[in-house]
Amino acid sequence: MRLRMAEEGIDALVLRPSPDFRYLGGRGEGYLVLTLDGPPAAATGPLEATALIPASARRVGVDPEMRAGELFSLRVKAELVLASVVLAPLRLARGPAQVAAAERAASAADAVLLMARELAWFGATERTMARRLWATMIETGCEEVLSVLVAAGEHSAAPRHVPCDRVINPGDALLVSVCGRWGDHYAEVARVFAVAEPPEDFEAMYSVVLAAQRAALDVLRPGVQAEEAGRAAREVIEGSGYVDYAAERPGRGIGLGPDEGPWLAPGDTTVLAAGMTVCVEPAIYLPDLFGARVADVVVCAPAGARRLSGSPQTLHVLDH
Repeated sequence: MRLRMAEEGIDALVLRPSPDFRYLGGRGEGYLVLTLDGPPAAATGPLEATALIPASARRVGVDPEMRAGELFSLRVKAELVLASVVLAPLRLARGPAQVAAAERAASAADAVLLMARELAWFGATERTMARRLWATMIETGCEEVLSVLVAAGEHSAAPRHVPCDRVINPGDALLVSVCGRWGDHYAEVARVFAVAEPPEDFEAMYSVVLAAQRAALDVLRPGVQAEEAGRAAREVIEGSGYVDYAAERPGRGIGLGPDEGPWLAPGDTTVLAAGMTVCVEPAIYLPDLFGARVADVVVCAPAGARRLSGSPQTLHVLDH
């Protein structure tokens, strides 16, 4: 850590509650200040944090989530840069304890979608069901609910859909996903259901999405570049003829933050290493008809990719 700070010419890091804050052991509110000497020191506010920064500091790394008011309150004459210059590469490497924490979070998110199968969906609205899933997440110990998606019928083809008062009817495709933080780690899991019976041609399209995820998992292993796993998923979708309707990227890193590197997309040449966790999430969206997305938290292991969210991916038909 301090070696990297020295390499970047950074004399101190100032962090607020955020993924970087938690990475350095921060809990609750307040600030952490890390200098080139000594352990991280806690501060209750920006002024107290300023007092912990060496007066001779010329370059200070600040938390990417720090607000403008906090930055102005740091009364330092040093150049301010993003602390992620130091911390982002370090956070990619995860040891056994962090992988275990990621697995606990993924299992909790997975459990929410397993419980979703038992809910009464017929005649309910998207918004009502989203609220029920939100409450279920809290009941499973979720400390921060980031998003809950319930998208029925044609809404399942809208990647950024917000649950509304649309009634869920028989014959609808249903896209459901939950993303939140359990402990220190984020997890996201997405599944698709059919209400009473799947729409015409839906199962064929969904099989392509599943095949795309499997292709990415087959490639995702230590020593492979991130973009290669993304390319494997995209090639499956290209071969099916749905490429014009595919999601822009089929995966991204997830861990202490919900959206972090590596990115399973063209141009990301990050070499995957054992312990890295990613959300592999290929999707196809057919406007005005339906969409399908499957998302799982996966760890890059020496023997290959291992899904941490292991609920069945077969198309589940909701009968109530």
